[in-house]
Order: sequence, then structure tokens, then C-alpha cells
Amino acid sequence: MKLFVAAISLAVLAGCATKPEQKAGAGAASGASSASSASGASVATPKSADANARELARKRISSIEPAVYFDFDKFDIKPQFHNTVSAYGNYLAVVKEAKILVEGNADERGTVEYNLALGQKRAEAVSIALQAIGANADNIEAISNGEEKPRNRGKSDAAYAENRRADLIVR
Repeated sequence: MKLFVAAISLAVLAGCATKPEQKAGAGAASGASSASSASGASVATPKSADANARELARKRISSIEPAVYFDFDKFDIKPQFHNTVSAYGNYLAVVKEAKILVEGNADERGTVEYNLALGQKRAEAVSIALQAIGANADNIEAISNGEEKPRNRGKSDAAYAENRRADLIVR
């Protein structure tokens, strides 16, 4: 149920995201890379608007840490990571050929089997949220590393917190 609520929340957030504006009259330009309006100003065409959207999506994900962090023993996406998921979901929706690997991770507490299952739930939660924003499920692979790829090998709460994450890797 929490996963469903998180997915719906992200879908609503994605609907609120700002999108690049297309100049008036763009639909009237048929296939040309640009056209002149009566005032002499250049008008964007669907092709250039698509290229602009792709570039904006690439810039947005390059400015965001490609990870979603989780609370202990949880796999629901916290509100502070909705922007990350939104950026990557938008990227996948705009750049149709892009593929993303979502690697779920856990800290070392718990059994190997439990941590693998928890890592998988975390990866799948992010995958579902990406799809809710418009990403194609065929372009997302969700796997679990369990506790095998820690970012921080320390034994403190802060170290464990760094390891409870899902990494988003563009391929």
C-alpha cells in the first residue's frame, strides 16, 4: 500500500513539474527546422522542441545525485527524493532509447537473504515510481546488491545510512 501511495505521489509531482514552453505557432511549421513568424521571430518546431527537451532532461539528471536513500528496514521513497525520481523518470520518458539500471542496496545488518530481498524491494519501488512518471518498464532493470556494495564500510549509523539506497545508473 505504501508503494502504491508513493507511486501516486510521484505521478502527481511529475504532473506539476515545469516543462519547456513551446513558442506559439510551432505546430504550424511542418518539418522545417525553424520558421519565421510575421514579426520575423524564429518559431520552434516539434523537432527542435524534442531536442531541447532531451537536452534539458540530460542536464537535470547530471545535476542530481543518482541515488535514493531509505530509512532502516524500509523501501518507501521519502519526499526529499521525489525530485531525483522525477528527474530520472522524465529523462526516460523523453529519451526513449535510454536505459537505467536501478541497484537496490542494504546495510550489513540482517541476513544475506534478507538484505538481498530488501535491496530488491528498494530497486522495484524506484522502478515503479519511474514508470508512474512515464518511463517505459522495458527500459528499467531493477536488481539487488544486498549488502555487497557498501558506499561506507564504517559501523556507525551514518555509515549504515549511506548504504541503504537505490543507485540509478544510466546505460
